Amino acid sequence: MRKFFALIGLLSALYSLWSCADDDSFTLSTANRLTFSQDTIALDTVFSRVPSSTRSFWVYNKSGDGIRCMTVRLANGNQSGFRVNVDGEYLSPTYGYQTSNLEIRKGDSVRVFVELTSPVNGKQTPQLLEDELVFALESGVEQKVALNAWSWDATLLNNLKVSNDTVMDSPDKPVVIYGGITVDSLATLTVTAGTTLYFHGNAGIDVYGRLQTNGTGERNVVMRGDRTDRMFDYLPYDMVSGQWKGIRFHSSSYENSINYTDIHSTFDGVVCDSSDLSRVKLQLYNSTVHNCQGYGVKAENCVLDIRNSQISNALNDCVAIFGGAALLQHCTIAQFYPFDASRGAALRYTNFRDDVSLPLYQMDCINSIVTGYADDVVFGSSNDSTTVFMYKFVNSILRTPEIEASDYVVNVTWEDVSDTSTVSGYKNFKLVDSDQQRYDFHLDSVSLAIDRAEPTLSLPEDRDGLLRGERPDIGCYERRNEE
Repeated sequence: MRKFFALIGLLSALYSLWSCADDDSFTLSTANRLTFSQDTIALDTVFSRVPSSTRSFWVYNKSGDGIRCMTVRLANGNQSGFRVNVDGEYLSPTYGYQTSNLEIRKGDSVRVFVELTSPVNGKQTPQLLEDELVFALESGVEQKVALNAWSWDATLLNNLKVSNDTVMDSPDKPVVIYGGITVDSLATLTVTAGTTLYFHGNAGIDVYGRLQTNGTGERNVVMRGDRTDRMFDYLPYDMVSGQWKGIRFHSSSYENSINYTDIHSTFDGVVCDSSDLSRVKLQLYNSTVHNCQGYGVKAENCVLDIRNSQISNALNDCVAIFGGAALLQHCTIAQFYPFDASRGAALRYTNFRDDVSLPLYQMDCINSIVTGYADDVVFGSSNDSTTVFMYKFVNSILRTPEIEASDYVVNVTWEDVSDTSTVSGYKNFKLVDSDQQRYDFHLDSVSLAIDRAEPTLSLPEDRDGLLRGERPDIGCYERRNEE
């Protein structure tokens, strides 16, 4: 019996050696090739001198034999700015941007990571940047994975402090901001039409002095995050909330004006701190504040003048007015925030914040749409009967339970959420697709907002800078006859 087990042990050892030898055999046949999870790694648009996000792909050996790569190398070496790590080995300049003797046994795989910091190209428009990762097999076969990106020269700003009146005029070149912008109390920062500011994740604008953005209908000022890649194939980071900090107007800041400006994918879009009610804190005209992980527009005990503006999709409230005074004229306030079912109101107005009384001297909502997913997206609340609480809705569409007409509620259309045949909520708009994160808050042809605005309280142009007709529409967008 002992001899029998000894024989079995010997046979097992020989089988193991044979198996290892088989696993360790490497082919020289040109028919055996590697398989790649992707044959092209495209990094979208990147800013020169700014490191890209990391992409990866897999290299599989499904050939039936082991394959040895004599080298894996970057074809253009240090010319393109690509950085590659192959199975834990960085293709460094010390070794000529290559690694040697990479063995991939049959049925095995390795992972490759790719990043890019592109050099300055001296052009105003994005330039195509290309390289190749070359796998030189022991058989003499070369296999290649293409690497490419569009490289765009940008102005890089780091912790910019505006101490004197400054004009930021960069319509042809992106401005990438790290750390944020601080506008001192005695300074004005002016941003001209067509300028796009790309904010890194920890960056925003803190205004102690004054901010002016002077966009036009054809050339908006744009404020957005700096990531130009995608979270998923269908979802660019530019459409994901919380990409940058947003704009905060501190207590010392007055007479700010934001015109034809697109502010999106922030944490808080616009925050206005408590200040002197005898002076206007902010004029927000013909602008968009969209897709915020906090508030869209939040104001505490200050004066706001908001006209022809779209304020949409916020985790907290799209518009929150805590005391002070506010005018909302020809606005589209739409609460369809997609990332959390516990989203806040479309419009909230109160005469208190926490335990502090904040008299609400005015909250006028005129010729505006206030709607969203929930049955009730308009919340007004007062903490006591002695603190001023003044509001008025005129010629507006509201998604909230109907109340009787009064001096405070004039010619309001109430969205009937119980009647599914009624045009309300997302049906007012051309596109509300939460699955794909696509939104277009221009009016659909069936919207009840069409031709329903009060002409004597209308503005001559809409959010896009186009003339309103004799029978203007409610909201910030005028429906076009050709649509």
